[in-house]
Amino acid sequence: MFEELQPAPADKIFALIGLYRADPRPEKLDLGVGVYKDRDGNTPVMRAVREAERRLLEAQTTKTYLGLAGDLAFNSAMADLVFGASVDAARVRAAQAPGGSGALRLAGELIKRTRPDVTVWVSDPTWPNHVPMMRGAGLSVRNYPYFDAASGAVHFEAMLEALGQAPRGDAVLLHGCCHNPTGANLDTTQWAKLADLLADRELLPFIDIAYQGFGEGLEADAAGLRAVAARVPEMVVAASCSKNFAVYRDRVGAAMVMAATGAQAETAMGHMLAAARTMYSMPPDHGAAAVRLVLADPELRADWEAELEDMRQRMLRLRIGFAEALRRQSNSDRFDFIARHRGMFSRLGLTEAQVARLRDEHAVYMVGDSRINVAGLPEDGLDRLAKAIVSVLD
Repeated sequence: MFEELQPAPADKIFALIGLYRADPRPEKLDLGVGVYKDRDGNTPVMRAVREAERRLLEAQTTKTYLGLAGDLAFNSAMADLVFGASVDAARVRAAQAPGGSGALRLAGELIKRTRPDVTVWVSDPTWPNHVPMMRGAGLSVRNYPYFDAASGAVHFEAMLEALGQAPRGDAVLLHGCCHNPTGANLDTTQWAKLADLLADRELLPFIDIAYQGFGEGLEADAAGLRAVAARVPEMVVAASCSKNFAVYRDRVGAAMVMAATGAQAETAMGHMLAAARTMYSMPPDHGAAAVRLVLADPELRADWEAELEDMRQRMLRLRIGFAEALRRQSNSDRFDFIARHRGMFSRLGLTEAQVARLRDEHAVYMVGDSRINVAGLPEDGLDRLAKAIVSVLD
């Protein structure tokens, strides 16, 4: 049986990790992997999460199943974190999922069960796993224009024009904030115009919010999602706690559905849980329990928000410093957009050949499309890195 299999295509990011680990050069720099790093290159456990875990260890008396929906208090807290007061909570249901990826797939399964012939529209570019994940759920996928590489900004008019042609009932997958891989994000006015279009065209908003708190702040990063929620009758959301709670390996996420009525939301929730039963049955508990404690305890929440803000501010400083270093080394404003972007990523606009030269000649590792992890930038080596980048430009 298995002798008929051909090797599966290698995941580009995980292949890059292997190359980086095998590189013996001491000056090597990893800008590819999508995890937050501190100035020492570590991805620490956040203070509030560590304290919550300590309390769990002392108080937890069983490891029995919680149920298909997972931790109900976690689900409620996540729905509040994401939606705020933008909609009546009775119209929203949430199911704990194994990370943001699990939430995305669960939402995709719900869409497939609701309308099998639907097309999911994704931004060009988007997170590489969006497309195979939606196709894995049996959904068709099409692109809409999003990023203008020449300006480093959102190609908003082209985006609206394309989505204006989407058939009624199709789903539109949007990055709630901190667009991955570009770092270019919609502003408040653009979100309002997009919400109007989605409502007028009867398109289903499908929002992936994986970096809340990394862009402009916890509340500001949810403003676009909330503007859409206030305008449309129904939507689906995939939320991840991997980045903003730094619980990457614990796989903590939530799939949410907002419907026109509470009864419709409850029915949709039932289908989501039925899909979960066929894929992984019950979600893992530990990370979600820690997040639930952090969000419920005023002191832990305050400490978490303070540390998250420190992380956000550090990335902003790195963005500004890196843009200034590139301006000095290139004697141009070509890379000024980096300071305007928000979140953990930006795309530099280099060719694959230039990215390969950076890796081979300077031990600088980034994804082939030149996406960089801003949190991985060397605080004391921005000019050296900028000089290396300029050296490979045509």
